[in-house]
Amino acid sequence: MSGVGVAKVAQILDLCNFIPQMELKGHRIMIRDVNRPALQLSGYFEHFEQSRVQIIGTVEYTYLQQLDEKKKEAIYREFMAYDIPCVIFCRDLKPDEMFLKIAEESNLPVFGTKRSTSEFMAELIYCLSEQLAPCITIHGVLVDVYGEGLLIMGESGIGKSEAALELVRRGHRLVTDDVVEIRKINEHTLIGTSPDITRYFIELRGIGIIDVKTLFGVEGVKEKQQIDLVIDLEPWDDHAVYDRLGLDTVQTDILGVKVPEATIPVKPGRNLASIVEVAAMNNRNRKMGHNAALELTNRMDRHFEKLMEEGDL
Repeated sequence: MSGVGVAKVAQILDLCNFIPQMELKGHRIMIRDVNRPALQLSGYFEHFEQSRVQIIGTVEYTYLQQLDEKKKEAIYREFMAYDIPCVIFCRDLKPDEMFLKIAEESNLPVFGTKRSTSEFMAELIYCLSEQLAPCITIHGVLVDVYGEGLLIMGESGIGKSEAALELVRRGHRLVTDDVVEIRKINEHTLIGTSPDITRYFIELRGIGIIDVKTLFGVEGVKEKQQIDLVIDLEPWDDHAVYDRLGLDTVQTDILGVKVPEATIPVKPGRNLASIVEVAAMNNRNRKMGHNAALELTNRMDRHFEKLMEEGDL
């Protein structure tokens, strides 16, 4: 079943349930958009987006309070006859008894929050964007290094978990080891998280499973992270030709989003954690508009141009 459960959204956003006796299983939200039903509460239901979460703010609430009981009941019943995922009252507003009675009869969940309407709508849309985003699961390690989300990939046993552990020891943060759940939040953003069952655990061959949060504290872990760079670890091949300048920007496609990729050959004696740290800093530097390889190339070009002008070449 697609969508996200209403109960899960209510838990994430810490919503107050006005009808706690209602069974929420089966109530799901299918789209991230929300709706403030101002026109619908006045009786206009053409183009009504019934599949959206309905938000009641001060304007809608004060309008309903000035209606006589008969008209109010008619509006409530017509409004709740639609297949609405749920209704949420903002600014600590409380639905009246008639609203709750008809909502229970219609099997419509009703929640409340103390937050302002505009603030809560933005938070809800972001939450739904995450929960409803296209998602894939891949084998790898995700770490936060200097604020850069690094997705470390490579064949089993190459040293991904060991590199992640050393990075945590250096003050960086682990998001997930072995299994990475990746969600496409928008056209340019990928967010990686860990499955609940393996969150903050690392498997180290020869030692077994360790709990990073328990050993290193909460500062060594992170629940989710945007993916900024993919690092592909591969065994060192003496016959392979590796990029030594970094002029060419290599990208990989994940859920239709292009992400920079760096291939790092692995062999005894190479300090993977240090290399990964430098890769993170260099990627951030490039995003800020500075490319060291390009700068070196330009310097060399200027140097040879000067030599040619002086007649030394």
